[in-house]
Parts: sequence; structure tokens; C-alpha cells
Amino acid sequence: MTRESRALAVFCAAMAALAVVCLAGLLLDPRLLGGQPIWAKPLKFSVSFVLYSATLAWMISLVTVPRTRRWARRAGVVVAAAGTIEMIAIVGQVVRGRPSHFNVATSLDAAVWSVMGTTIVVLWLATAGLGVLLLRERGLAVDTAWAVRLGLVVTLIGMAVAFLMTGPTGAQVAAAQATGAMPTIGAHAVAVPDGGPGLPLVGWSTTGGDLRIAHFVGLHALQGLPLLALGLGLLATRRPLLRDARVRAHLVGVAGAAWTGLTVLLTWQALRGQPLLAPDGTTLATAAVLVAGTAAATVLALRGGTRTTPEHTLETR
Repeated sequence: MTRESRALAVFCAAMAALAVVCLAGLLLDPRLLGGQPIWAKPLKFSVSFVLYSATLAWMISLVTVPRTRRWARRAGVVVAAAGTIEMIAIVGQVVRGRPSHFNVATSLDAAVWSVMGTTIVVLWLATAGLGVLLLRERGLAVDTAWAVRLGLVVTLIGMAVAFLMTGPTGAQVAAAQATGAMPTIGAHAVAVPDGGPGLPLVGWSTTGGDLRIAHFVGLHALQGLPLLALGLGLLATRRPLLRDARVRAHLVGVAGAAWTGLTVLLTWQALRGQPLLAPDGTTLATAAVLVAGTAAATVLALRGGTRTTPEHTLETR
């Protein structure tokens, strides 16, 4: 990782160290914020950034053209810098005992939130830029190429869900009209206040919609789809059906479409104010269609492999 992107390697190590600090904070600091331990948010962000930066560094290593790799490394520097600024803001607010997200109660809180909003946009643009560079890469096996590209696309969709959290809620607008002040702009939850009953560890609302669920699921396609491609490649040594890289690529494509569909479904469910574990009939029916479509597409992809001639079982690039 260090050779491919020193900035991402340093950032990854720093986030791993911060995760340890946050764990200590959970044990030693009894303060709560929004109904959750105050160090829970930086812990989740630091762990997420460890996975994110390590995966991006690996993706940069896949770029073979020297000029393109230089641009990819620059994107890595931007990601590391933006992520560092965001984590400084989050931890700084924890030390102050203040919410980091959506908090505009004071001029300092508003400035911190504005900086965080900017870093979110920069992270999205840098990730998108790396995705464009990888779209131009022609030296990858077809299954790996599709896993990386689709992983980046779905991750960008998941990151974009965060922008839906930043507008004022109806309750916040009503309160501002009554009091003349709006100390909080935006929320994770839909139809219920933030900080209510939530699932253990993650804190996702159990009484209303929660946009963090789709955000989380979409983000981790960046790791999930390449890991799927790796797993299929390992299985290919024992399953002749998977020895054709194009068959594995089709399966990765099916998974990418399913992951996208799930991210959109979870976003739609949240926007309608439904808890994850209490979907209505419409949500369940849509999920059933998604599962059925994914199963059918998987069968078709595997059937395509059975018609592959022996000379096509070599790695396709």
C-alpha cells in the first residue's frame, strides 16, 4: 500500500490508531450524545476510513499506465487530506461535547459543519475521478475490472445518499418558524427525531426511516464486489463452470446490479419513514422482485458458462 499511495497508507494507519483511541474512549468516557456513546461516531468513521483508504490504495495499484497512475495517486492524496480534515472536525466536536453533524447552533459549530460538508463533496469528487481513471484501464482481467468499476459506481451512489440528510426536516422548519432559530439543519432519521431508539452498535432508528442504512450498504460495495470477484476466482480452481473470466464477470455484474437495487430500495424505504426491520407490504414486494430478478440473472449467467467452449476457459482480458 505504501508504494502505491504513501498518503493513503499514512491515513489508513492513522485511522487504525484513532480507532484504538475511540475504543478507549468508549470504555473511559461515559458521556452520551444523541442517545449514543460520544465516541461511537468517530469509532465508526475511523473503521470505515481504514477500509476505504486500504481499498482505494489497492485500486490505485491496478492502474498500469504511468501518467494515469500519477493522477490516481493524486486522487489518493486528496482523499487522505479530505478524510483527515473530516476526522479532525469530528473528534474536535467530541472533545467539546458537541454534535459534529447538522449542528449550526453557534458560529463555531456552523463553521465546523461547513468544513465537513466541503470535505464530503471533495471525497465524492476524488472517488469519482479515480473511477474515471479505472474506466480507462485496459490491463485488468474482465471480472476484476467489472468488480472495481461497479464497486466504485455503487459506492458513489451510497456516498450521494448522505446529501439527502443535509436539508432541514419538516420539524426543524416548524420549530424555526415558532422560535426564529434553527440550531440543527438536517438529520439521519426520517419522520422521527435523531437520537431515538436504535439498533445496537450502529444506532439506526427502529422507529422511523434512517438514511444511514443505504449510505452504509452503498459505501461498502467498494470492498464487497472486489471480494466477490476474488472469491469466484478462488472457486474457479475447483468449479470448471467458473474458469471462464467472462462468466465470473457476468456474476459480478449481477451482484453489482443487485447491490445498486438494494441501495436504492433502502433509500426509498428510509425516505418513507419506515424502520429497517418493519417494512410494509410494498417494500417487501419490491425486495422480493429484486431477489427473484437477481436469482434469475445468476442462473442465466451460469448457464452461459455451460455453453462456453474449452478454448474460452482462459482468462479473458
